[in-house]
Amino acid sequence: MLGWSIAFLVIALVAALLGFGGIAGAAAGIAKIIFFVFLVLLVISLVAGAIRGKAPR
Repeated sequence: MLGWSIAFLVIALVAALLGFGGIAGAAAGIAKIIFFVFLVLLVISLVAGAIRGKAPR
């Protein structure tokens, strides 16, 4: 999921350099959403691992 976030960020940066404002804004927005979803899932995974007593890898 982090890979998708980075891919959309790269698309946003390339579109911004080429002057496509709307596409760059949309891709940056998608990258932000996917990144925050990734962070939430990471925190949930760490909490679940701590509750079970297993060390994170």
